Amino acid sequence: MARIAPLSGFPEWLPDGRVVEQHVLDTLRRTFELHGFAGIETRAVEPLEQLLRKGETSKEVYVLRRLQADPEADEGGDKQLGLHFDLTVPFARYVLENAGKLAFPFKRYQVQKVWRGERPQDGRFREFVQADIDVVGAGELPYHFEVELPLVMAEALGALREIGLPPVRVLVNNRKVAEGFYRGVGLEDVEGVLRQVDKLDKIGPDAVAELLRAEQGATPEQAKACLELAAIAGEDVSVVDRVRELATAHGAVTELLETGLAELRALVAAAAERAPGVVVADLKIARGLDYYTGSVYETVLVGHEQLGSICSGGRYDTLASDGKNTYPGVGLSIGVSRVVSRLLSAELVQATRGVPSAVVVAVVDEEQRAASDAVAAALRGRGIPVEVAPSAAKFGKQIRYADRRGIPFVWFPGTVGEDGVRGPDQVKDIRSGEQTPADAATWEPPAEDRWPRVVPADA
Repeated sequence: MARIAPLSGFPEWLPDGRVVEQHVLDTLRRTFELHGFAGIETRAVEPLEQLLRKGETSKEVYVLRRLQADPEADEGGDKQLGLHFDLTVPFARYVLENAGKLAFPFKRYQVQKVWRGERPQDGRFREFVQADIDVVGAGELPYHFEVELPLVMAEALGALREIGLPPVRVLVNNRKVAEGFYRGVGLEDVEGVLRQVDKLDKIGPDAVAELLRAEQGATPEQAKACLELAAIAGEDVSVVDRVRELATAHGAVTELLETGLAELRALVAAAAERAPGVVVADLKIARGLDYYTGSVYETVLVGHEQLGSICSGGRYDTLASDGKNTYPGVGLSIGVSRVVSRLLSAELVQATRGVPSAVVVAVVDEEQRAASDAVAAALRGRGIPVEVAPSAAKFGKQIRYADRRGIPFVWFPGTVGEDGVRGPDQVKDIRSGEQTPADAATWEPPAEDRWPRVVPADA
């Protein structure tokens, strides 16, 4: 048989890695639910025209079709489908289809796989898991949700600090500030400028300035002004004054700029009080997708900034609209697979074991396997994960089987003596070697051993 070549960009974790991923997902889900977000799931495909409606995504979308397509047999015939590249576009469609059944503002979380046809690299995959939270209103959505959502995400990621996730920093900006400034200096292709500024960390300021001149028709002075704005960052409201001073110097103070600055000030002030040092205003944050209209967010792991953003999102006002009604929203998305890949590749965390079983019940001989099965059933009935040894090998071999799988306890059913009386069962902690009598109706493993846990790698 030919050697199987792996497909890059499609992560498949080993059992220990899957334990880590599941812990991350459970922690995120628990935090989201504590804040009142309801879980939903949407289909994996959307009409291609919907996926391509907003943003520069055409090169990333995977098209879905049958190998032997029959247009006459296909429902809709002319409706081409693509795999969703994020969860925001399908969520907007979900809101429109179910608006009459939802209570607004509607708060949802969603954990699903998405697909993007981009070049795989460290932390970037073609198939990966995202975890999103969004709040959507009917007709209007108060600004305070733009303040609250990044703080919820910061709390969710902060809850992973105990297993070894590095600190996070949430970088925030406001599209109204950027658009107001760009128009104030005379640049009308705001979306184009945002897309170029979004490349700053990848290609550097000189290359961005050249792109602004070549593709957006910016003068050297205009390009310089855009880069000066992008260089402003800070953890307190003084950042707003620095932006206003720059805009004044360039004659770029506009009503839209002032609206954005007021919103940015409110966000930074609230974050400084509720999560000091976590949220930072960073005027180079642009987000490449066109549907963002207000606050935008990107999140980095401190000490691992080269990984790029692990969590991003923003405010969108027109993505969910049926022409008569508009459902503005704000949301953030965590790249769960990116986070897990860094936790594993940098050896920041470890699973205590890769299998759920806390106990292996040994088998004395095949004729007595039923006795071992009975012990296992009794333990499982009390919520203890158990497996029975695959064969009635020598006990030393059965112990090695448990050890290879990281299972801490081996249970030895009592043997029947010459008098016909079955002796007591014994349970052995194979880490310490301690072996004691045990009753399947009452024995409990230590709480930390009942299920696999995720702990810092140096624990």
